[in-house]
Amino acid sequence: MFMAHPASLYKAVFIERPNRFIIYAKKEDGEIVTAHLPDPGRLKELLTPERKIWLRYVGHPKRKTKWSAVLCEREDECGFASLDTTLPNRLIAQALKERRIKSLKESTFVKAEYALGNERWDFLLEHGNQRLLLEVKSVTLASDGVAYFPDAVTVRGKKHVQTLTSLQKERIYDTAVLFVVQRGDVSKVRPAEHIDPAFSSALQEADRHGVRLLAVTTEVFLEGVQLGEEVPVVVHR
Repeated sequence: MFMAHPASLYKAVFIERPNRFIIYAKKEDGEIVTAHLPDPGRLKELLTPERKIWLRYVGHPKRKTKWSAVLCEREDECGFASLDTTLPNRLIAQALKERRIKSLKESTFVKAEYALGNERWDFLLEHGNQRLLLEVKSVTLASDGVAYFPDAVTVRGKKHVQTLTSLQKERIYDTAVLFVVQRGDVSKVRPAEHIDPAFSSALQEADRHGVRLLAVTTEVFLEGVQLGEEVPVVVHR
């Protein structure tokens, strides 16, 4: 399943990142522009000086920045990694509706952004009479064929996993976390215990209580993004 980028991309090189949501980049014509960075993660392995990066122009009058970062060259210079954290939910919404994810092909898409109590979950699915809450997590950090999540401490992510675990234990809902790896050079996903041990512990607890842990890769191109293969999530050493 392929999803095209919503607009033309412009090649540039990364200069610096003054804060979590802003980067400076130099376009091929020499113009230095300020661009919005959708991914607030650390990205220190990807956003290095002179890294090739691709931007799209967003001419909305209410925006402070006229450019957005879309993707960059991977560390091995043999492919691309997406920097758009809104992409996974859009890609997975389409994949769920078309039953493209093997582990979820028996489930029916019901609703995106499903509200339950004080929480809002990415997707509500149904399988027979059972309802399934699905939370999507975007992954960009990878090393030696292994993707890691998160790449910075995530209190919110830990809370999501703990709430899903509680719901699973109460058997009111089936629950699942789907890690979407925004690059194609990995064969498994692991919790980044060296970065956020609390999240890692919460994910291990979720696994013990039956929360389904799923992951898919993507192949990122200058034209768009292709849904890749499912890969295992390995939570225990």
